[in-house]
Amino acid sequence: MKAPLFCLLDENNKEHCLTDYKGQWILLYFYPKDDTPGCTTEACQIRDSWAEFKKYNAIVFGVSGDSVSSHKKFKEKFSLPFPLLSDTEREVMKSFDVLGEKSMFGKMFIGIKRESFLINPNGEIVKHYKNVKPAIHAEEVLRDLELMISHT
Repeated sequence: MKAPLFCLLDENNKEHCLTDYKGQWILLYFYPKDDTPGCTTEACQIRDSWAEFKKYNAIVFGVSGDSVSSHKKFKEKFSLPFPLLSDTEREVMKSFDVLGEKSMFGKMFIGIKRESFLINPNGEIVKHYKNVKPAIHAEEVLRDLELMISHT
């Protein structure tokens, strides 16, 4: 399945469009909120595995509904080496179907599900990770990248 096209701004107000990265592997990961425990764990696990992502020439984008300035603070605080994309209008989240009913303190709301998509160099989604576990997600994606690249 082709990945939905998108263009979003990163923490430096630089626009990133999916079409700009044709020919590269992309991990597009959606997360609920900057600088919260699970989101920080996930981002730092990817940061700590960055050399391996680079080995596969893979691009990583974190996407949330936070503002560009919030992303800038989060990225600087944890020295994240990859862009954080701001989807304040939630349009890209809708196109990837990562908005859903969640509950906190007994109240239901529509929130961002922690899901990721591995997109191959042809722009096709080759793996959809649902219910991502932040502490092991980077390792899981790298294992899949290795398998997919070794079978091409």
